[in-house]
Amino acid sequence: MLHQDRSLPDLGFDPLPKPPVRAQFHAVCGFGSIYLSMRIPALCQIVLLSLAANTLLVGCGTFDNVPRGTTSLLEIMVPQTTPTEAANMATDEFSAENRYRGTTLLSNAEFGGEGVYIELYIDSMDDEDPGVRSAAVRALGRHGDPEHVGMIVQALADEAEIVRIEAARALQRVHSADAIEPLALAMSEDKEESVDVRAAAADALGQYRERRVVQSLVGALQDSRLVVNNRVQHSLLILTGQNFGIDRRAWIDWYNETDDLFAGAQPYTYPVFNRKKRLVEYLPMIPQPPNETTSIPVGMNPVIDQ
Repeated sequence: MLHQDRSLPDLGFDPLPKPPVRAQFHAVCGFGSIYLSMRIPALCQIVLLSLAANTLLVGCGTFDNVPRGTTSLLEIMVPQTTPTEAANMATDEFSAENRYRGTTLLSNAEFGGEGVYIELYIDSMDDEDPGVRSAAVRALGRHGDPEHVGMIVQALADEAEIVRIEAARALQRVHSADAIEPLALAMSEDKEESVDVRAAAADALGQYRERRVVQSLVGALQDSRLVVNNRVQHSLLILTGQNFGIDRRAWIDWYNETDDLFAGAQPYTYPVFNRKKRLVEYLPMIPQPPNETTSIPVGMNPVIDQ
């Protein structure tokens, strides 16, 4: 009987190799796409891929051009956006996504505080899209002055939570007594359902050395959420130098027995984004965490108010 030879012909290579460890990297940067396919150990692949990606980052742009929802380096390999392009995006009447991205890019830029851009942020606070409104409020908090506090306060009543959060955070960076009462209301669990808004408002009140502020903060210690209690306690510590934790009774007794509530006050600086490096950020040429530098709010006299 003839036996059929089922062996494969000699093709000069293994037709069924073990699956390689494969990494794909595509970046449109004016000169095409790059494809990496490497049968190398995974760790080496990650290092080489990161270096290749950052070589393109140096030539293409920075993290300032990140769309909402971005979670990967591969999503941000795009050409650097010019100021003119960012301004056009921020005023794109047909795309809320572009308006959000353009406003964010401008507010992150060193020149983002120029008058023409301040006016753009103010106009964008009335945008129909809550994402655009939130970006505009954030930008005004970053570059605005006490004269803009009234506009930011209005955003504390926005129907969208993300806008109210940004408004409370913006008021951490701009100092005006006109913000005290709205912030106290925004910190109240009876008035504001968002935990993040209440916590941010509690932080913002830490810059105002007034008895009514201490009263409001002590009252907010009864909030049902620990994160709010924590921020209230921190602001009380900054304002008074005292630390009675979340013991409202102890705070009330101290308040009633003390003439100068602010004798032990500490300097107030607004909270900023800050995180530790991720593993990949220890590699050469990898952009560092976008950590901010804290400072005192605009409009606060460092001698009188501190």
